[in-house]
Amino acid sequence: MQNLQNFRDYYEILGVTKDASGEEIKKVYRRLARQYHPDLNPGNKEAEEKFKDIGEAYEVLSDAARRSQYDQFSRYWKQKGFVSNKAPKPKSWAGSSNGRSSANDVDPGQFNDFESFINQVVGVGNRKDTRNGGSSTKTDPFRSPKSRVEYTVPKSPPRTPRRDIEARLTLPLEKAYQGGKERIRLEDGRSLEVNMPPAMVTGQSIRLRNQGINGGDLYLKITVEPHTQFKLDGFNIFCQVPVTPCEAVLGGQVEAPTLDGPVKMTIPPGVRTGQRLRLANKGYPNENGKRGDQLVEIQIVTPKNITSEERELYEKLREIETFKPRADLLT
Repeated sequence: MQNLQNFRDYYEILGVTKDASGEEIKKVYRRLARQYHPDLNPGNKEAEEKFKDIGEAYEVLSDAARRSQYDQFSRYWKQKGFVSNKAPKPKSWAGSSNGRSSANDVDPGQFNDFESFINQVVGVGNRKDTRNGGSSTKTDPFRSPKSRVEYTVPKSPPRTPRRDIEARLTLPLEKAYQGGKERIRLEDGRSLEVNMPPAMVTGQSIRLRNQGINGGDLYLKITVEPHTQFKLDGFNIFCQVPVTPCEAVLGGQVEAPTLDGPVKMTIPPGVRTGQRLRLANKGYPNENGKRGDQLVEIQIVTPKNITSEERELYEKLREIETFKPRADLLT
């Protein structure tokens, strides 16, 4: 007794069960074909052989008629009786009416190996082993003589995995405070319109979903530019306001700049240079929307150029003023 040699379990090659659906077989084949395709495995002989075996298995199992015959014949593999001339013919084999050899007329023992046997009874064709340099000729009755099927997967560059990226965005203080729409251009050439939140601070990150690489996210790292008038100190804002000598002596209302625009503030009489006044709730908003204060530092400045009338008044004031700032220095 001897068994048919080189039996190929096509289900095992594809890694599917014998009751797998046609759609499942197709899905598995496509995945394996991509994995072992020669273009993606240059110089890998093992992958090339695997690719050919996958194609052969799929050619049989993807066709309902061939698959049915394969299932019928392959169940006799390794059973006693598959020997030349003396082999009893399994009674369950049915004859073929489509031009193929009738199974009842085929003696499995006359074939040297399973490949020759399966080519004859299933109709895959007269195969020459292409893995040893031979050509492959098909005699499939379901295919036109000049047709040809090649098991290929479209060649494409390897897909870059999903990845998050980071970009730096520098904004003026007014824009960081107000927020709103901002158009940015990325290094890869893309132009995005971003709806910025209000009250942004240096070091803050803004997440833009699906704007990274292959569906990853883009993180905008915010930097707020230094301002010529305002300086952030936590959520408080510091600024300087110049006043004239008369305003400093007499006090009254002066204009002070804020992020919301100029406001009127009252300075007390006799204010000194360097003295700080507080504008409540005019600072920077925190994450809860509560605002800090604005600290206004008074700077008394003297005019460099005055009119003749102003000079006359200053001279008269000097004659009558009683304030002696250096009195302590003379004692």
